[in-house]
Amino acid sequence: MSDKAVITCALNGVLTDPKQHNVPVTPEEMAREAKAAFDAGASIMHIHLRQQAPNKGHLPSWEVSVSKEIQQAIREACPGVIINHTSGVSGPNYSGALDCIRETKPEIAACNAGSLNYLKVKADNTWAWPPMMFDNAVEKVKDYLDVMNAVGTIPEFECFDVGIVRCVGMYHQVGMYKGPLEYNFVMGVASGMPADLELLPILIKLKRPEAHFQVTAIGREEIWPLHQRCAELGGHLRTGLEDTFYLADGKKVTSNGQLIEAVAACARRAGREIASPAEARKIFGTNR
Repeated sequence: MSDKAVITCALNGVLTDPKQHNVPVTPEEMAREAKAAFDAGASIMHIHLRQQAPNKGHLPSWEVSVSKEIQQAIREACPGVIINHTSGVSGPNYSGALDCIRETKPEIAACNAGSLNYLKVKADNTWAWPPMMFDNAVEKVKDYLDVMNAVGTIPEFECFDVGIVRCVGMYHQVGMYKGPLEYNFVMGVASGMPADLELLPILIKLKRPEAHFQVTAIGREEIWPLHQRCAELGGHLRTGLEDTFYLADGKKVTSNGQLIEAVAACARRAGREIASPAEARKIFGTNR
């Protein structure tokens, strides 16, 4: 168990429409929200890229120039901050994601470690969106890992289901990746692992023993007991407007800073201090 808890802020996500929710899109907005999270205790910023043209902020971007501008703005606002870059792309064309990692060399990047039927059903028993496959075949995972290895970026293995957790160990066994290991248990996607705190000890048992772990808890106020249990079991913590808009009392937030304050309180209740960016670099083994 790490005595210090590293906090990641997931600033904006890929799906949330800025016309409906207060998510940052521009470099200036990203820097402002990152500063609020940084001041509240987050040492890592997980970023998604959005198109910068007027009325296009709800659409993803893989422009290297956008990534560079956003990272620069965040680093200027938050001295010493660690960048965790998104990489998730459905379908066969993920060259833009590889280019962003290759050209900007973030300290950490998401590596989606397995495929998932991405589904959700509405209250009227119809699909919330057309059923889709978030495809992450082994060949695709290897392409990401090869680029990350080449530029010194640590992969954060995103695991949406129990079997995907086990796959990460296999990637390590066959030599696809041999560096510092970090698991991200994504819990709360309707067709993936539920946000159930009783599941967490099983996931910890299935990961490689030397690896760090954190939980991405997706949902509303019901996710906060899971954050607390993660802190108690030695995990690192993540929240942000990508994952939720709600505090434990059901209050809707307007900024990432409010969510980071709440998750930092979970760590302190578990008797743990919050890691600084320098301490987070040592814990995760980043070489920059």
